[in-house]
Amino acid sequence: MLRRSSLSLSKLLHRHPVGRSPRPKSPIPVVTLATLSNPRSFHQFSRPTIADSATRFSIPNHSRQFSAETDREVDKINLKFAEAREEIESAMDSKETVYFNEEAECAREAVGEVLELYEGLLRRLPEGERASIQRAMGLKIEQLKAELAQLNE
Repeated sequence: MLRRSSLSLSKLLHRHPVGRSPRPKSPIPVVTLATLSNPRSFHQFSRPTIADSATRFSIPNHSRQFSAETDREVDKINLKFAEAREEIESAMDSKETVYFNEEAECAREAVGEVLELYEGLLRRLPEGERASIQRAMGLKIEQLKAELAQLNE
């Protein structure tokens, strides 16, 4: 049986030879040796670095249309926000241990600093920019408040 099937397959291939098929067009980018040797194209496939993790909570640059000073303040608030979340997470991990009170106090101070910076920025901005900052950062600030409330329970 095996011999017969291999013969019929052989006859089929002789009758219908397999030629080269056209290269398929794929919406997924193909990484080739040429792509890897070009530093500009390789950039899009590289892994994120530690420096990228500090900006993961930031507002995308294309949505900002503020002054340089406002941008610096927003960046500072975003950095403090990330630090405050880490403090809250650390305090939550140490719940029901002897270190909890100290960790919780550090988290409260970090959240207080973020809220102070955020509210100070809002007070200094004109109405149009204030509304834009509130849309961009308001949910993050509310999230931080909710996480602190959960820590205090």
